[in-house]
Amino acid sequence: MAKVIEGLYYSESHEYVKVEGDFGFIGISDYAQHALGNVVYVDMPDVDDEVEAGEDFGAVESVKAASDLLSPVSGTVVEVNEGLEDKPELINEDPYANWIIKVELSDKTELDNLMDAKAYEEFCNK
Repeated sequence: MAKVIEGLYYSESHEYVKVEGDFGFIGISDYAQHALGNVVYVDMPDVDDEVEAGEDFGAVESVKAASDLLSPVSGTVVEVNEGLEDKPELINEDPYANWIIKVELSDKTELDNLMDAKAYEEFCNK
């Protein structure tokens, strides 16, 4: 069973958002990294790029497949996880500790469209 963390917001495309103040840390869920297999590359946007809820902002490539990353929220990229450039496999080790981008949230009400841990767990079990 994939690990689901309380207090995060989840999208149907298996990205999560960890909210701290006006910022959101976006990554892929444990379910997603299990489905992908060994991650070999993460394509990330640049700092100051705008991301929009439901739009892609990059991709994760594994030995099995490549998968677009869809932003669960809108905002401005303020940081990318540079550690993933050299060690993309960190996502497999702990996807929740190894977020992909940090954004300044432009509309916190978008979080209402996402699932909490319980709803996401039920979604994954379908």
